[in-house]
Amino acid sequence: MTSAQPAAVIVLAAGEGTRMKSATPKVLHTLAGRSMVGHALAAAQGLNPERIAVVVRFERDKVAHHVLEILPDAVIVDQDDVPGTGRAVQCAVSVLDATIHAAEAAANSGSTQNPLPLSDGLSGPVVVVSGDVPMLDAETLAELLDAHVTDGNAVTVLTTELRDATGYGRIVREGDGSVAGIVEHKDATPEQLEIREINSGTYVFDSAVLRRALGSVDRNNAQGEVYLTDVLALARAEGGAVRAVRTDDPWLVEGANDRAQMSVLRAEFNRRITEFWMKEGVTIVDPATTWIDVQVELEQDVTILPGTQLFGETVVRTGAVVGPDTTLENVVIESNATVTRTHGSDSRIGESATVGPFAYLRPGTELGVKGKIGTFVETKNAKIGNGSKVPHLSYAGDVEVGEATNIGAGSIFVNYDGVNKHRSTVGSFSRTGANNLFIAPVHIGDGVYTGAGTVLRKDVPAGNLAVSAGAQRNIEGWVERRRPETDSARAAAKARELNLTAQNTLGAQARAELARAESPKAAPVPNGNGNANQSYTVPETSTPSEGNID
Repeated sequence: MTSAQPAAVIVLAAGEGTRMKSATPKVLHTLAGRSMVGHALAAAQGLNPERIAVVVRFERDKVAHHVLEILPDAVIVDQDDVPGTGRAVQCAVSVLDATIHAAEAAANSGSTQNPLPLSDGLSGPVVVVSGDVPMLDAETLAELLDAHVTDGNAVTVLTTELRDATGYGRIVREGDGSVAGIVEHKDATPEQLEIREINSGTYVFDSAVLRRALGSVDRNNAQGEVYLTDVLALARAEGGAVRAVRTDDPWLVEGANDRAQMSVLRAEFNRRITEFWMKEGVTIVDPATTWIDVQVELEQDVTILPGTQLFGETVVRTGAVVGPDTTLENVVIESNATVTRTHGSDSRIGESATVGPFAYLRPGTELGVKGKIGTFVETKNAKIGNGSKVPHLSYAGDVEVGEATNIGAGSIFVNYDGVNKHRSTVGSFSRTGANNLFIAPVHIGDGVYTGAGTVLRKDVPAGNLAVSAGAQRNIEGWVERRRPETDSARAAAKARELNLTAQNTLGAQARAELARAESPKAAPVPNGNGNANQSYTVPETSTPSEGNID
C-alpha cells in the first residue's frame, strides 16, 4: 500500500445505466458478493483517504442508502442537471470544500482570540474512480497514487491497451511519453481512433489544479457535457506535469454497460477468485461450476466439490469438504466437517460434523462437534449439541438439543401457534422415537426415551419413557359408510366382493372357521371387583379431523 494519503477519493455513481434495462441503478448491480459501487468503495478504503465522497443522481435515495450502509462516514454529493463527469467532480469538490470549512469553523468557534482563517478546502491528492469498474483494486490505486506523488504530477491517469478501443477515450501522448490529452471517441479524428491506449476513467489530481481547472471547463463537445478529461489540457497549460500509469491487465478497468457484459465480468472475477484460493491450498474440483464471493474465507486443505456456491461471509476451516451442489451464505464450517447437497444461511457447523444430503439450514442453526443433520432435514434457530443427530426427514425449529441425543426420523418440533413462536429443549443422551411431535414449549430431560408416534405436550423428566399412542382400533366398513361414492369406497367394496368370492370356494368347515376368525371380538369390561367378566363392542367414532394437529 502507498504511504501517501489522499485528501479524498471521489466515486462517480450518478449514472442511470439505461442499457441495463433495469429499475435498479447500474452501480447497485452485484457480482462476487458486492454491488459495483461496493467494490469501488472497498478499493477506495484501501487508500485510507481522509474523506470518501460518492456522487449520486439517478435513483438518488437508493444509491445513497446503499452507500451509507457500507460506509456511514461517506459524503453523499448530489449532481445537478448539468451532465458530464467534469460536473460530477466539480459538485464533489464543492461539497468537500464546504465540509472542510464547516469543520474549521467549528474548531474556531471555541477560540475567542485570533481565530484561524479558513483554508481553500481540499489540499493534496484527490483520487477519482468510477462506480461501475468493480475489479479495480486498492493495490492498483496505490501504485497510481505513488507515481503521482513521487513525480509531483498535476494529473496522473490510469490507462490500458485494448485490441478494440471502440467507445473509449484515447490517450494522446507527447514524444517524451507525457500525456498531451484525452480525446473522447465521438470527438476523435480518424488518426486518433487508431490509438489503442485508452482512458480508464481513474485519475489522481492535485486538488488545487483540479479546483482551478474545473472552473474553466466548458461543454463545447459532441456530447454537450462537462468532460473531466478537459482538465488534463488545462493542467498542461498551467505548466503542470500530466502523466499516465499503464496497467497490463485490462480487466482491472473493465466496466459493464449491459447484462451480457456483466455476465462476462462475473465469470472473470470468479475465475480469479477460485484461482487465488487454489494457489492458497484449497482444492476446487471444478472451478467452472464453483462460485465464491470476495468476502469468503477458506483455509488450507479445504475441498470444494462441483456445483457449490459460497456467498457472503462464509468461512470454511481446514479439512472440511463442501459439496457437491451446495449453496451456503454466511455459514461457518469448522475443521473436517462435511456438507453435502445442502442449502444453508447464517449457521454454524461444528468440527467433524456432517450435514446432508438435501438438508436446509435456516438462520440460527448451530450444529455441535461430530453432530449430524441428515437427509431431508430442515432446521431453524436450532442448537444441536456435540454428537447429537437429527438424521432423517425432520423439522427442528426453535429447539435446543443437548449432547449425544438422537432425534427419531420424521420428527417435528411444532413451534408456532399461529401468533407466536415457542422454544423447546431436549436433554443429553436421549433417544426419541420416529414420528414424534414436540408441541412447543415442551422440555425433555436427559436420558429420556419416547415411543414411536408419540405426541409430546407435557414435559418429560429425566430418565422417563414417554408414550402417547393408545391401542389400535379397526372400525369395520367405515369408509363405505362415511365416504360413499369415493374411489376409496369403491376399492373397498371391490376387495370385499373378491374376498366373498374367495370364501365361497371354500368348504363348509373352512368357511365356518374363517367366520369365527373374522367375527368382532368382545372387549372385556372390568367389574367393581377388578374382574373382566363383562364385555362391550367398540363403538364407531365420529369422522376424524382432516390433517389438523390440535
